[in-house]
Amino acid sequence: MGDDSEWLKLPVDQKCEHKVWKARLSGYEEAVKLFQKIRDEKSPEWGKYLGLLKKFVTDSNAVAQLKGLEAALVFVENAHVAGKTTGEVVSGVVTKVFNQPKARAKELGADICLMYIEIEKAEVVQEELLKGLDNKNPKIVVTCMDTLRKALSEYGSKIVTLKPIVKILPKQFESREKAVRDEAKLLAVEIYRWIRDAIRPSLQTINSVQLKDLEEEWVKLPTSAAKQTRFLRSQQDLKAKFEQHSAEGGADSDGDDEADTVAAVDPYELLEAVDILAKIPKDFYDKIEAKKWQERKEALEAVELLAKKPKLENGDYGDLVRALKKVVGKDANVMLVSLAAKCLAGLASGLRKKFGTYAGQVVPTILEKFKEKKPQVVQALQEAIDAIFLTTTLQNLSEDILSVMDNKNPSIKQQASLYLARSFRHCTQATLPKSVLKPFCAALVKQVNDSAPEVRDAAFEALGTAMKVAGEKAVNPFLADLDKLKLDRIKESADKVELPGGRKGGGGGGGAGDKKSAAKAPPTAEAPPKSSAPPRKNPAAATSKSASGPPKKGKPTSAAGGKAKKTSDNKEVIETELSIEACEDLAGGVLPASCLQQLDSANWKERLASMEEFQRAAETMDKGQMPCQALVRMLAKKPGWKETNFQVMQMKLHIVALIAQKGQFSKTSANVVLDGLVDKVGDVKCGGNAKEGLTAIGEACSLPWTAEQVVSIAFGQKNPKNQAETLNWLANAMKEFGFAGINVKGFINNVKTALGATNPAIRIAAITLLGVMHLYMGAPLRVFFEDEKPALLAQIDAEFEKMQGQSPPAPIRFNKKAAAEEAGDDGEEQDEDGGAAGGGGQDSMDLLPRTDISEKITSDLVSKIGDKNWKIRKEGLDEAKAIIVEANFVTTNIGELPLTLKERLGDSNKILVQQTLNILQQLATAMGPGLKQHVKALGFPIITVLGDSKSNVRAAAMITLQAWVEQTGMKDWLEGEDLSEELKRENPFLRQEVLGWLAEKLPTLRTVPGDLMLCVPQLYACLEDRNGDVRKRAQDALPKFMMHLGFEKMTKAAGKLKTSSKDQVVAMLEKARAVMPAKPAAPTKAGGGKDSAEPSRSASASRSQPASDDCVDSKPEVKKIRGGAAAKKGAAGKKPPAKGVKDEEDKSGPIFVLIPNAKEQRVKDEKQLKILKWNFNTPRDEYLEQLKTQMSTCFAKWLQDELYHFDFQRHVKAIGVMIERLESESDATISCLDLILKWFTLRFFDTNTTVLMKVLEYLKLLFAMLNAENYHLTEYEANSFIPYLILKVGESKDGVRKDVRTILTMLCKVYPASKVFPLLMDGTKSKNSKQRAECLEELGCLIEGYGMNVCQPVPAKAMKEIAVHIGDRDTSVRNAALNTVVAVYNACGEQVYKLIGNLSEKDMSMLEERIKRSAKKAAAAPAKPSVAERTQKENPTNPNATFLRKPAQEDPNKLNQARQNSQHSESSHPSIPREFQLDLDMIERDQSRVCEMPDLVQHKLDELLEPIMIPEPKIHSVSPHFDELHNSTASTINFVISQVASGDINTSIQALAQIDEVLRQEDKAEVMSGHIDQFLIATFMQLRLINSTHMADERLDKRDIIKLYSCIIGNMLSLFSMESLAREASMGVLKDLMHGVITLMLDSRVEDMEDGQQLIRSTNLLVIRVLEKSQQTNMISALLVLLQDSLVTTAGPPKFSELVMKCLWRMTRHLPETIDSINLDRILLDVHNFMKVFPKEKLKQLKNDVPHRTLKTLLHTLCKLTGPQILDHLSMIENRNESELEAHLRQVVKHSGNLSGLKSDRGNEKGGLRTDERMSKAKVSDILSEIFKKIGSKENTKEGLTELYEYKQKYSDADLEPFLKNTSQFFQSYVERGLRMIESEREGKSRIQTSAVIPQHGVDSSLTSNNEELKPAVYYERLKILRQRQGLENTSRQGGGGVEDEPQQRPPISSLLSSKPSVASSTDMLHSKLSQLKESREMYQQEHNAHSNSPSHTHTRSASPAANLDDLKKRLERIKSNRQ
Repeated sequence: MGDDSEWLKLPVDQKCEHKVWKARLSGYEEAVKLFQKIRDEKSPEWGKYLGLLKKFVTDSNAVAQLKGLEAALVFVENAHVAGKTTGEVVSGVVTKVFNQPKARAKELGADICLMYIEIEKAEVVQEELLKGLDNKNPKIVVTCMDTLRKALSEYGSKIVTLKPIVKILPKQFESREKAVRDEAKLLAVEIYRWIRDAIRPSLQTINSVQLKDLEEEWVKLPTSAAKQTRFLRSQQDLKAKFEQHSAEGGADSDGDDEADTVAAVDPYELLEAVDILAKIPKDFYDKIEAKKWQERKEALEAVELLAKKPKLENGDYGDLVRALKKVVGKDANVMLVSLAAKCLAGLASGLRKKFGTYAGQVVPTILEKFKEKKPQVVQALQEAIDAIFLTTTLQNLSEDILSVMDNKNPSIKQQASLYLARSFRHCTQATLPKSVLKPFCAALVKQVNDSAPEVRDAAFEALGTAMKVAGEKAVNPFLADLDKLKLDRIKESADKVELPGGRKGGGGGGGAGDKKSAAKAPPTAEAPPKSSAPPRKNPAAATSKSASGPPKKGKPTSAAGGKAKKTSDNKEVIETELSIEACEDLAGGVLPASCLQQLDSANWKERLASMEEFQRAAETMDKGQMPCQALVRMLAKKPGWKETNFQVMQMKLHIVALIAQKGQFSKTSANVVLDGLVDKVGDVKCGGNAKEGLTAIGEACSLPWTAEQVVSIAFGQKNPKNQAETLNWLANAMKEFGFAGINVKGFINNVKTALGATNPAIRIAAITLLGVMHLYMGAPLRVFFEDEKPALLAQIDAEFEKMQGQSPPAPIRFNKKAAAEEAGDDGEEQDEDGGAAGGGGQDSMDLLPRTDISEKITSDLVSKIGDKNWKIRKEGLDEAKAIIVEANFVTTNIGELPLTLKERLGDSNKILVQQTLNILQQLATAMGPGLKQHVKALGFPIITVLGDSKSNVRAAAMITLQAWVEQTGMKDWLEGEDLSEELKRENPFLRQEVLGWLAEKLPTLRTVPGDLMLCVPQLYACLEDRNGDVRKRAQDALPKFMMHLGFEKMTKAAGKLKTSSKDQVVAMLEKARAVMPAKPAAPTKAGGGKDSAEPSRSASASRSQPASDDCVDSKPEVKKIRGGAAAKKGAAGKKPPAKGVKDEEDKSGPIFVLIPNAKEQRVKDEKQLKILKWNFNTPRDEYLEQLKTQMSTCFAKWLQDELYHFDFQRHVKAIGVMIERLESESDATISCLDLILKWFTLRFFDTNTTVLMKVLEYLKLLFAMLNAENYHLTEYEANSFIPYLILKVGESKDGVRKDVRTILTMLCKVYPASKVFPLLMDGTKSKNSKQRAECLEELGCLIEGYGMNVCQPVPAKAMKEIAVHIGDRDTSVRNAALNTVVAVYNACGEQVYKLIGNLSEKDMSMLEERIKRSAKKAAAAPAKPSVAERTQKENPTNPNATFLRKPAQEDPNKLNQARQNSQHSESSHPSIPREFQLDLDMIERDQSRVCEMPDLVQHKLDELLEPIMIPEPKIHSVSPHFDELHNSTASTINFVISQVASGDINTSIQALAQIDEVLRQEDKAEVMSGHIDQFLIATFMQLRLINSTHMADERLDKRDIIKLYSCIIGNMLSLFSMESLAREASMGVLKDLMHGVITLMLDSRVEDMEDGQQLIRSTNLLVIRVLEKSQQTNMISALLVLLQDSLVTTAGPPKFSELVMKCLWRMTRHLPETIDSINLDRILLDVHNFMKVFPKEKLKQLKNDVPHRTLKTLLHTLCKLTGPQILDHLSMIENRNESELEAHLRQVVKHSGNLSGLKSDRGNEKGGLRTDERMSKAKVSDILSEIFKKIGSKENTKEGLTELYEYKQKYSDADLEPFLKNTSQFFQSYVERGLRMIESEREGKSRIQTSAVIPQHGVDSSLTSNNEELKPAVYYERLKILRQRQGLENTSRQGGGGVEDEPQQRPPISSLLSSKPSVASSTDMLHSKLSQLKESREMYQQEHNAHSNSPSHTHTRSASPAANLDDLKKRLERIKSNRQ
């Protein structure tokens, strides 16, 4: 016993798992007692046994096992955690207990299973028991079935899912074990007890004997419905009811309950779906087309067999349905028609809702086929169409049914009505709203009067059924025109109708229904028989316009008198036309005799008196006795409407209005007066009365009718005033009456006529009318006018724009007849129909005239779209598109197009898929709301396309889907299984897109169909999808699903998941529950009430089901118009104000709670990764959740609710409160600052501008407050806020961007700028170009404001990243980047080039140009404060401006004032730190200071440097013939040329076209003179851009590039065909041009392009033209330099230098003709430079000797042509003796044998004279005239003077007199001065070379003069360099840094700058050109005036020679004095 005592001491749980069975037995016994003692179901004690429970039931010892089972049962019953053990315990019971021989064990096992079901684990238990049925041990199988039977018997079929049981049942009937078969039989009987016949289809396959036995057992069962006797823990309320019921001993239960239980299981759900598509015979489609009917029959029989299957697998049945439809519609054999109909019926019942897709195509065909008389055909068709009805909705079929209701064939009408009657039986009040009933009732009422009795009977039956289903109240309004007999007949039919399932009809008498009608109107009995005012008790009717007794009520059972009254009121007054005599008699009865006699008196006063009497009589006349027609005919009697006296006429018109208002005015009466009224509408004096009359007739006879008559009469006349005023009247009338019933089509043609009228008043009136119509109809109206002229269309659009956002006014007038009716059913109409009295909302779509295109969708077109060849398919789609486009608006009947397009959505050719989507988008617009019926057929295939692998196809599909949903609303998409079927596809793209779409749409819906629940399992599957994006989208969608389905339902659905998945999903559901959005409220009226739908809701409260189901998609506008006073009253009901008061009390406390150290704790948590770091691209739910949790501790509860409310208006309100409390709760605000900023970052992701602007307003105030409090943001706060603020700097709206920039400025006061800098740098990486630009601008501001230290981490890295953006595609980004680099340049000078690293040539040139220009602006700034201000104002519009923060538009805190003041100075002195900037405002106020100007003296700079600051007028004063007028043309040309180099291809092409136009006209081409270099520079810049950028850009269309190339080459050819212009091209420009053109010829990419070969041929032609026509000296020089460059750099294409040499050879060949015009000195200098770089030896080392040979040939030819005197042309070479060239030339000349003569020439000092003598007089004259021409031209004046100087040097006795005598004195002195200047320059040049190197950029170089004997020229030269550097030199051709391409200057400078002789790059020239170009004329004027220098003075000054140093000093003094 020692062992015993050991285990006795153990605790219970250890005993239970002891190895000794006695110990375990003892443990189990104690456990039972323990479990019964524990009172708390959540006690931790239970947890100890969780792992042991399975051992309890599977104990190997039978005795112990029994006790274990008892213990387990108690545990499961009492423990909260028991559910976790379900799977393992039940599995143990099945395998280890159910096989035991002891009955007690099995019983306990079964009890445990049933207990698990009670604790909500039915699914798991059932799953384990079903697994047990597969066990080989028959005992286990029997016990499992027995347990299932018990479970079903006790818990019922709602808890125990029958489908899986029924599925395995037939298999059990086949078992070899009798016990199993018997148990299966018992189970089948139990199932039958619950679901009755629903089980039969599933058991059809079992043995017939067994089935017979079952039938016998089933018959014995009681007929009463089975009841649940045991309840789940969650069903305690039901349990209580059941017990109470049992106690009362009630055997019968409520009928409703019974129906509910029976309907719980649909036999269809228990069936397995069969895939019949695969089983259809392969030759079916051939056979069905066969000519022999027997073959067709065979084919149909095969399908009929398959279609009989009760449940069919979903698939594409399109082809099959089409084939069957064709048989039904076209087959002549009636037997086959009925067979095909049976097949369709089978498909419809087998597919159910999935067949809805095809319903719309089949129903019209079946309805048409009802013309068949044979009963068996009719019956088959009826069965088919009835089965189809169950697959779709009545709404979807309404158009098809209505279209046959007025068919000529009575059989079709009869069958359509009968079909409606049968269909109505399946509807409920909710699914048969008035909007659906109305058109059907109208059609049926017509048929009630049909001549064929069978049609009448069918119509009575249909109306009776409708009355039974929807209730009399709903149907009666539509039966107003029927007499009592017919109404009784309808009621009789209604009483006979029996609804399926024993449902009771809607409405009916008594109960709530009666109360409702009482609320609407008092009983008729109370109404006074002839009251002219509405009864007192009815407030609703009081609003009715007509004083016409009581409105209509629900039941027309009033007294005969009452009924007569009603018909007289509400039916249109129809009058026969009376003869004039009859009228006179009638009028005589009511008018005084004198009145009638004087009507046609010749005296106007008598006529006037007569009218007055007439009016008095009319006013006192009683309505019933007023003979309207007689009275108006009297008025129309002679003189009638031709009355000449305006007073009489006015009275007459007034009386017409009076009669129309008071009497029963008919259309007959109206026709008498309308002509006359319209005729006077335009009359100045009578027009008002005429309009009053028309309005009164509109009230009497309805506006639509009146308007149509009036407009047609007006446009039948020729009077423009009448036409205009008629349209004005109509526009006003529409506003007063609303738009209901207006026939748009009737007006459109007249309106179009009016738009085309010559009279502007008519056009204006027409456009105004269209504006009013647009209010009601919206965008579709524009479609009618798309073919109008653009100017007119623009006016119409402008009018529409005015109306945008306005809602139509509520109508204030009504048609008298309609008014009474309206009062009767107003409330309901509003609730259900969504149709407003004004015809707003969707009604506008119904007004549009629609075209039926079904005829055009021919079988040919269908087969074309389905062709094998994709090109033919494309053609077919194009045709279909054209048909839709042409029709504008189409009806819902589009033939076979839906199925055809559906196939194309799956096309393998993605282009066709996109084209199909495009067509579907158009179809959506064209069809409007009617699209609903195609959702199943065509809508869901669009969703399938969302799974496409190509993103562009998915994007197109999403756009199409949104376009469809806009028209159809969401309801149809969510109904049925289609959506869940789509989500079942395991396609990540499809799932992402669909879930994203649902997440967007669901929150906008107020209610959704219950079928949404079907998507939940798929949603859960997506939560665990492998794809991260799918999981994320599913998480986002979860709360949106939950807002409609509720947390409980969704949690229950999660119960079916695997345990691991379930826990995960439930956790996510808990999260989602917290962020679940609220359902949107009903759309409110602008009047401000909370719920404008309230009155209507109360009105329809009596209905069993509210109609809100029907409003799922009702658009928000719907309820804007109606509602009137009642709505306001409802809105201001009692509850809302009370609630408001309560809220106010809550809101009085502080909004933020100050918790010490809370923020520090949050920072710590984030560092330790306890919470998520605030870092995301778009905020995910977990971030929202986390922030919400953190806020809950320190934000007032109500404020947090507002901040997280679904409605953005609440956010605005909350921010408003935060603004109010900002000052008073500043400390608390700072303590919660991190949370506040985080919440604002979430708002940056909203799209609502209102919220955003409010957010920014708060942030501005917040940062002002933080600054005032001296608070500094922590890193934690800044990093979670600033990056998201920077996102908004790229917002498209200017206001937002300005505010964000303002906030960024303020940020730098509370957070270090150096830390803001890296965040802005990150912002520059955005894809949004606006954001990049603004971030760069902001970076520039930081650098300007805080210097280079702000650039973090290191300036070099930051600058390299910024410089990258100089090459950006977007202009604004490029400009911003350039401005930022300029800011750096201003801060650190030349160092900027080091910092930015290597840039492409193009980017560098742009940067240099910008730096130059900024330097000029900096120089210009001090001129005058006003100028600085002016530039500051202009700057924002100038893309190249240096930085200015754009001042905020409104400064709530007035803090920005200071900032704005400092902006002026920032703009003028970019490099001056803030502390030292001038306060210009102060200076302006204090006049005395301005004159002192001390700053200039303070700088310790050489006096000579001061001129930099002087903004000299930037004009080219070289030409004495300066022409103001020419300059304005020049500025235009400058502008156009600047556009040639544009990065935008189209801009460039347009500019080239403009220039081409000028060049092609010889008389105009001269204006280009002086702009040639500039134009050519722009051109080769463009060539370079194309080559480097455009050609590499895949997105650009290569045809555009070819077009641009063609334009460039065309322009060049035009230019170079004009020699005078061609010769203006300078050498540097020609060099670059040739480089560009040759590169183009060698570009292989161009060759490969279409038309590329042609382009290259044109380029070849251009090269030849350029070589021939340009100035030959410049051309040869250019080619030599180009050859030199191409040989130095090996980077270019190998053939490049070869082509350059070919050009040189060509030039050499033409030298004999051109030698006279060539400047040999220049060319030899270039050859000399070439030979310096490539001496003979080096040339010979090259791969080939062609360059060497080329050079030799050139020199040889020159020597040959000029002889020995060629050696006189080496004047420009400095060290001639060292030159290899001279040696080479001497050698060549020597061979010619002329050396001796030459030597004597050289020895003789008068060699020059001798040469001169040799030159003919003519040649001298030519040379000089050429030189003087150059001096006279603006561009080449400098070059001309230089050549003249050299010519005089060479030929000192040359006579210039003849050339000067004809010129002005001014010109002569100018030439003398110029020559003197060049002389002094030449003398001073050598000195300069020793003293300084000319710098490339404007950095101060040390120009120190340590040499005493410096001449004044040296100073002059220095001054000139400085002036040039600042852009102040007046030469037209400037080099980059003083490098010029004038020949006399090139050698020294080239030797200074580099060892390799360089040539002025035309890029340098481009800088100066473009800067001239940008300087506008006005700027020059301002600066010029500021200096108050006369132009002549300027000229003199700029050109005066520097005679000596004193002269220079005097000039500087003069400049200073001018400055002051």
